[in-house]
Amino acid sequence: GCVSLKAVSCYFSILEDGNPRDKLECKTFSIDKIVTQMMQAAEYLGWDVTELKPVLRDMLKAIDIDSSGTLTQQEWIQGGLNNIPLLVLLGLKVAEKDGQHVWRLKNFNRPTYCFVCQNMMLGLRKQGLSCNFCKYTVHSSCANKNCTPCVRTFVRSKTEIGCSVHDWISADCESNKCEICHKKIKMLTGKSCAWCHRMRHSDCVPLGSSHCDCGLLQHHILPPWAICAVTSHPGPDAEKTSPNHDTTTTMFHQWSKIFPVKDTNPLLVFVNPKSGGKQGKRVLRKFQYLLNPRQVYNLDNGGPNPGLQFFQNLHKCRVLVCGGDGTVGWILDAIDKADMAIRPPVAILPLGTGNDLARCLHWGGGYEGSDLTEIIKQIEKSILVKMDRWSLQVIPADTADEGDPVPNDIINNYFSLGVDASIAHQFHVMREKNPQKFNTRNKLWYFQLATSETISASCRNLKECLTIECCGVPVELSRLALEGIAVLNIPSMHGGSNLWGETKSAEKLKKRQEVTVDPDALEMCSQDMNDKLLEVVGLESVVEMGQIYTGLKSKAHRLVQAAHITIRTYKTLPMQIDGEPWMQPPCTVSLLFGQPKRTMNCEDLHALIEMFQYASIVSYKCGYLDKKRHYLDTSNF
Repeated sequence: GCVSLKAVSCYFSILEDGNPRDKLECKTFSIDKIVTQMMQAAEYLGWDVTELKPVLRDMLKAIDIDSSGTLTQQEWIQGGLNNIPLLVLLGLKVAEKDGQHVWRLKNFNRPTYCFVCQNMMLGLRKQGLSCNFCKYTVHSSCANKNCTPCVRTFVRSKTEIGCSVHDWISADCESNKCEICHKKIKMLTGKSCAWCHRMRHSDCVPLGSSHCDCGLLQHHILPPWAICAVTSHPGPDAEKTSPNHDTTTTMFHQWSKIFPVKDTNPLLVFVNPKSGGKQGKRVLRKFQYLLNPRQVYNLDNGGPNPGLQFFQNLHKCRVLVCGGDGTVGWILDAIDKADMAIRPPVAILPLGTGNDLARCLHWGGGYEGSDLTEIIKQIEKSILVKMDRWSLQVIPADTADEGDPVPNDIINNYFSLGVDASIAHQFHVMREKNPQKFNTRNKLWYFQLATSETISASCRNLKECLTIECCGVPVELSRLALEGIAVLNIPSMHGGSNLWGETKSAEKLKKRQEVTVDPDALEMCSQDMNDKLLEVVGLESVVEMGQIYTGLKSKAHRLVQAAHITIRTYKTLPMQIDGEPWMQPPCTVSLLFGQPKRTMNCEDLHALIEMFQYASIVSYKCGYLDKKRHYLDTSNF
C-alpha cells in the first residue's frame, strides 16, 4: 500500500518545468519504472497513449548503453539530451539556435516519407516527427541523424540586409509542377522556398533566379533579410531559451533589429494556444509556417511584451490577435503601456466561443478552419473606422469589504450585473476547480447553469438593490421587474445577442444627446461604437436572454443612452466586464469615456478624466456577404 518515493520523484520530474539537464537529472531507475511513470504523466496530461508505451521502451533501450535494463544517471542525462524524440515527449524545448527544427510528434493520415532515410512513415498513429516551422518530416529514429537545417529567421551581417534570396527546403512537392521545367515533381525530388512557397526539382534549384519576392504574403512577411543581429557577435547563448520560452519569445529583440522592406506592413501575430481547445495550437503552427517564426508569438510564453518590444520602432505594421475577447483586451492593454513608434492596427481571428467583439466586427463567432492566407489578405484590403473604449471605477461602500478583485478597469465590450453575471461567475468558479472538464462542451455547461438560475432566480427584485444615475439624471426602474442590467459599448453580448436591438433608419435621431431616458426617444436611438455614448438595457430573466439569442424577441428593455453612468448597489451582486466575472459587495460603479488617472480617488473621480483612446476598426467587404469584417486599429490611441 506504500508509494515509492523514487516513483513520485520521477513522476514530478516529468511534469515540472525546467531545462533539459535539470529535468533529466534524477537517480537511477529501471526502464520499466520510467516507462510506467511517463505513461501515467502522459495520461494525466491528456495525451493519446495508444502506441506510446512501445515507443518509449525503444527510446529508453537505445540510451541504455550497457544493456543492463537500468539507466544510470549518466546514461539518462547524456542519452536524454541527445534523444530528440524523448525530449519532445517530455515537452522540452529542443530548438535553441537559428536553423534548428522545432519538432512535434505527428500522425500522418496519408503516405509520407522520411527526408533522412527516404523510407515511408509506417504505423497507425504518431509515425514520426514534423517541424513546426518548415514541415520537414523524419522518423523518430532519424531525428538525431544528419537532418537538413531548418529555415533561417534572420541574418547576422548587415551586408545581407535586403538580399532577398530563396531559402530552399526539402518539402512534400508531389504532383506539383516545377516552376523551371514545368514538369511534375515526384516524391522526394523537390524543394520549396520557405517564403514564397514556389517549388522546383532539386536539380532545377540552381537553374532559376535566386531572388525571392515572398509570394502572396509579401506585404505581411518579415523575411530574414529584414532582421539583423545588431551586435557583432551575439554568441552561442544569445538565442538560448528559458525553460518556459520557445525560440519566438526569447530575449531576441535585445540584440537584433528590424530593417523593414519598403512598402510592406509586417504582421505581428499573437496566439493564445488555450483558446478554442486545440484550435489555438493548430493556428500557432500554421502561422509559424506561413510567416517568419520571429513574428509569431505564443502568449503562453512571456505574453505580448517581447513581440511589442521587437516591433516597437516600426512605423508601419499590423497586429493579429488569435483568441477570444479577453485575449484582445489583454493585447490592447499591452499596447497602451508599450513604448511604440506608432499604435498598430489590431485584427482579430476569433477562437473558442463567445467572441462578441469579433462577432459585431463581422469576423464571425469562431475560426472554422478556413485558409489563413485568405484571412491575411483580407486584412490587407481593409479600411479604418473607430470604436470607443471606457473606464470603469468601482468604489466600495465599505473599504474593509472589497470583495473579489475587479478584473479590469477598461471596458471594450460591455459591463453587466445580475442574472447573466451570476451564470458567468458560477461557470468561472467551476472551471477554476475542474479545468479539465471545460475544454470542449462549454455551451452545455452554460445551458445547465442557465437552467439552474431560471429555477433559483437569485437576482430577482434587482431594482430594490441598486439605483442608476446618468449624467445627473436618475433612471426609473420601478415599472419593470428586472433580474439583470447590461451596459453596452458594442452591439453583441452573450455570444451574439444584440440586446439593444435594431433601429430603423427612418426613425433614427439625427442629433445625439448626452443623456436620453424618455422611452419614446430611446426607440429612435441607434447604437454606434463611435458615438461616445453607452446603452443601458434591463433583462427580465434567463428566459428573456434565451428569447433574444434565438430571435424570438427583438431586444431587451431600453433604459437609457448616456455619456456617463453611475450605478450604486446596496448588496453583494455578481458583476462582469467583457466576460470576466466577480462578486462585488455594495459599491459605486462609474463608467466614463476616458482613461482615469491611477491616483484618482472618490473626491476627484468626476473631475480628473483624460480623453481616452479610440480603437479604430478596419472593415473588409466580403464577396458573398452583405456585411463587413473589421479589425481593431490603435493608431489613434
